[in-house]
Amino acid sequence: MGGTGAPGPVMDRDEVDRALARLGAEHEAIETSLLALQDHAGRRLLESAELTGVTKDRWAAAEQEISRLWTYYEAYTEALTTARELRARRRWPNREDLVELTDLLRGDSVIVAGGAPAAGAPASLTGPGRLSEHFTIGALVERMNDLYASSLDMVVAADAVWSALPARIDLLSAELARTRQLAQSVGVRPGEHPAGDDLEGITADLTALRAQVVSDPLAFWQRTPGSSAPGGGRPDTERYDRQARALEEVRREIDAVLGVRQDAELRLGKLRDLLSRADRTLAEARAARGEVLAKIAATEVPAVSGPPTVLQEQLATAAEYRRSAQWHRLSPLLESLEQRAEDELLRARDSLEKVTAPLAVRAELRGRLDAYRAKVARHGAAEDPLLIERYDAARRMLWSAPCDLRVAEQAVLRYQQAAAEVLTPRVPHQEQPSDRRGK
Repeated sequence: MGGTGAPGPVMDRDEVDRALARLGAEHEAIETSLLALQDHAGRRLLESAELTGVTKDRWAAAEQEISRLWTYYEAYTEALTTARELRARRRWPNREDLVELTDLLRGDSVIVAGGAPAAGAPASLTGPGRLSEHFTIGALVERMNDLYASSLDMVVAADAVWSALPARIDLLSAELARTRQLAQSVGVRPGEHPAGDDLEGITADLTALRAQVVSDPLAFWQRTPGSSAPGGGRPDTERYDRQARALEEVRREIDAVLGVRQDAELRLGKLRDLLSRADRTLAEARAARGEVLAKIAATEVPAVSGPPTVLQEQLATAAEYRRSAQWHRLSPLLESLEQRAEDELLRARDSLEKVTAPLAVRAELRGRLDAYRAKVARHGAAEDPLLIERYDAARRMLWSAPCDLRVAEQAVLRYQQAAAEVLTPRVPHQEQPSDRRGK
């Protein structure tokens, strides 16, 4: 190259040496970065994988960028070698040498062969139809840095997704397989239990998710807002997390079924005891109702219904489920039976309480009558004719059958009133002394 066209002032020897040293260091750094990119595990996976979707499109562009990077690197190497050889001619370069070196180091001296893009490939960064590109060495380095950052970003993102998601999906699939075996052991199968259908759905979703992650990893990449560094982001695990939560819910249901298998006999025994107590209470209420009707007059006594046969039938069904190991059917049936058996026992106790209420009233009246008689006796008034008469009348009513509670209560009240009058101390009447002095 001649001295004409040299951009700006001609560089002196020291400036040339410093520029060559800086470019040499940049050349080594670029070479190291390109070799690291060439050996990157993510790049090798991208080359060998059957890609789809956005990853396929971006990798096609990235391959062209990486290929162009090496072309630029070779041109950079050639330009740097030419400049070094020119500088090495003389220890003290003359002006012509310095002008030529200045043109090499600062001018558009780097020519890179271009070409039309391949069919179906995206347009070249330099635009279509250009056969060559001209750069200064500094501009070429900037272009290489841009292409390197773009290519590395794509490779790092794909590698991050491949490193994170497939392994986690495989672990979850292994847990899914164990859960499915456990579910089958307790009769939780597709079409027979909702949890079995859920397991089938989770299996299908995980299979599809893994296939898509392997073929299109960039579809599962979330870039960090505002980040410009290569690989600035994280894998998108939303679909994986959703399936993990669904599997955890199924596992809890199966654990509940397992719990039923472990304590089914104990729960069935408690149910039999509850229903037996309810039946005995109802039988006691029916017997008490007959006694009340025979002993208490003019009282409305509620009817007592018999034990519900449907609960006994369901209890027998539950026992059959246990014998045939149909734990997934036994679980909801036991929960329903336990609640209904408790309700049945409460209903039986309520019936007994309502039926025996008149007998409780009679017992309370008897106790009140005897308590007042004892009180009267302690005060030495047991032989009072009125008290004896009223006590005998109230006692005949309370100890005779049928007993009219309303009339008996009035008799007890009359005895109480008479006892109160007898026990109330009388204050003797005292005449007021007259004032003999008058007014």
